[in-house]
Amino acid sequence: MKTAFTNGIVITPNKKIRGGVITENEKILKIFEGDLTDTVDNVIDVQGSYITPGFIDLHTHGAAGFDYCDSTLEAYTEASRMHLKHGTTALMPTITTCAPELLNKSLEIYLEAEKQDNMPMFIGAHLEGPYFSPEQAGAQDPGYIRNPKAEEYIPLLDKFPHIRRWSVAVELPGALEMGVELNKRGVLASAGHTDATYDHMVDAADHGYTLLTHFYSGMAGVRRINAYRHSGAIESGYIIPDFGVEIIADGHHLPESLLKLIYKSKGAASICLVTDSVRGAGQPEGTIGKISDLEFIIEGGVAKLLDRSAFAGSVTTANNLIRTMVEIAEVPICDAVKMLTLTPARMAKVDDVMGSLVPGKLANITVFDKEYNVSHVMVQGKLEIA
Repeated sequence: MKTAFTNGIVITPNKKIRGGVITENEKILKIFEGDLTDTVDNVIDVQGSYITPGFIDLHTHGAAGFDYCDSTLEAYTEASRMHLKHGTTALMPTITTCAPELLNKSLEIYLEAEKQDNMPMFIGAHLEGPYFSPEQAGAQDPGYIRNPKAEEYIPLLDKFPHIRRWSVAVELPGALEMGVELNKRGVLASAGHTDATYDHMVDAADHGYTLLTHFYSGMAGVRRINAYRHSGAIESGYIIPDFGVEIIADGHHLPESLLKLIYKSKGAASICLVTDSVRGAGQPEGTIGKISDLEFIIEGGVAKLLDRSAFAGSVTTANNLIRTMVEIAEVPICDAVKMLTLTPARMAKVDDVMGSLVPGKLANITVFDKEYNVSHVMVQGKLEIA
């Protein structure tokens, strides 16, 4: 079965091509310029829209009223299908700090959910916690925050090898040893919800940590310790070249100035765009929801605590991340797409099969127009949204 997307603007990591993409079964067969000349079974005229690799979200807690910590099959499928409608073809369901029994149940449901139809691909579970700094806990449940212990996380990694990312406060006792273990298993080790100084971050980079979880959010910057200024995790993200950063480009969590600074300093090859969406994603303004025991309201395109004192999470979808980077941060479209496709694929070590429109890779394709509205989504050669 050959399918051709025609009359579009194909986005590669480095350029735009006026033409289209041909898929055969579950793989990309060919990128072509100009008009279609090949014989195919199915032609999709995208009428000038962008044809890009499928979006890859390494950090999402849920959507459509559901959270992956609900630990039900319905929560996994409905949240994931909402993200699919907005162009996400692969994601990491993210499980926040919670009771051990709830964590185990969610990781078990993951295996059942990934087998369901009309779903984005799961490329591993992301555990956000419980090994965090109490000072940077944010919306994490403080009752479960603790230091990493090998006798706890090694059995969990053994039992659930689909854990493919873990966010940890790298300054905690035992965090460096955990980084080595994660790196040995090919698990993406991320520094997050951390009070680390620059020295801590250098040690972390030397022990397998390669990514900063939601850059600027839940991490310390420069501060005084015994009268002397010390750089924190934020400054380390800029200084240490081996660190990639993920950013919540919803237009709220980071202002235009910081989006531009991060892009200018790190470049598209070191930045992952993430939704970090909570259950409010895809729900209307005024919706009231919960993260752990905290109630939030969706207002002005973001989730806020009811007293409006702080954000309670993102409610964005992946297509809006592209919009923010192009229209607010003034990033070229190729780089904006790269930060949501090839860069996260490399970080997650799946760039051999996805993340760019290359013949032989999986036919994970997203089509969106100049207003960033998604019209078509293909996952492993199957047209899921049309």
